[in-house]
Amino acid sequence: MRTALRPALIYEPKALKLPPIQSSLSKPSLQQMSSMSNPTGHSAATTPETSHTVLNFANALWRVRRPKPFVLVIEGEVGQESTAPSDYLHDQLLLPEWREAFYQLVDATGLVVCLNVHTAHPTYRDVRGRSSKGRLSQGEYYHHDGCTGPVKPRFVEIRCPIQPQTRGVATAVAPHHDVVKAMVQVLPAELAATSALAGQDMRLETINMMDYAALDHLQGLITRTVRKKLNAEGARSYFRQVDAAANAYFEPWALGESRFIANANSGITMQHRRAYQAPHTGGVANGHLVKRWTNEELLLPGQVVDQALIAALCSEEGDEVDGERAEGCYLGAH
Repeated sequence: MRTALRPALIYEPKALKLPPIQSSLSKPSLQQMSSMSNPTGHSAATTPETSHTVLNFANALWRVRRPKPFVLVIEGEVGQESTAPSDYLHDQLLLPEWREAFYQLVDATGLVVCLNVHTAHPTYRDVRGRSSKGRLSQGEYYHHDGCTGPVKPRFVEIRCPIQPQTRGVATAVAPHHDVVKAMVQVLPAELAATSALAGQDMRLETINMMDYAALDHLQGLITRTVRKKLNAEGARSYFRQVDAAANAYFEPWALGESRFIANANSGITMQHRRAYQAPHTGGVANGHLVKRWTNEELLLPGQVVDQALIAALCSEEGDEVDGERAEGCYLGAH
């Protein structure tokens, strides 16, 4: 009998840490990670490993690098450097016997990037929402996916398919605590003095101690204040400063790139946003992105999609119509 599976209800993430040199995870395992920096203590001050190293995973050796402490970039399989892009993501990393170990790698790291992947897997769908020259879209504020519901996707996979047009709009990704600290750090004094924020304890040492619910609440207050008090380009300029202060991962999209962003777990919970690094004037051609909630939508044999959960999550992704929708979604005190 096929029974409905609600992964977010049965998954209990553990405080998993990437192994130091010459150590391993339980089966299915990361058998060896050579010269990898320890990802604990993800702060903007941590010095990352930028040289190429080798990851032994899923019975293969992978070329990897760590551009930031919370980022692991998988460039491809060792010995396959000159070959055309392939679907190593589904053919190897996400095979049923390795899938949970790969998911734990995302949980423990924060952001896992897979480059040079060519796939036509049917589970991906177009990213919804578009930005206008006026008011910012929901996706331009730092957010989790599924931010208003009680159940959030374990992580979100955002992908830039191989296509004729390159992607010029960036996606900034950073740890949730670092984002909120950066939002406070670069907040203009006149906004900090508004009635909504004047009574909030926004000392960095306090933010360091906040749980995710408290972070969400403070972040919602700040985001709504920025939204109300600044014009569109003023808000975009503010968030560009947040990107820098949070040490966000801000690499341009490569064709054939997938980014797995830890979205709601007890490990390294991240946030992301659509980010314009120049005034947004519209009318510029850009490659499109696709996405999926891989843990909830790419299922093992015998599992079925929780359609009610997926419908609830998708309902948050539409274009902003009247501003009230965004107040209840990314800008709510979730």
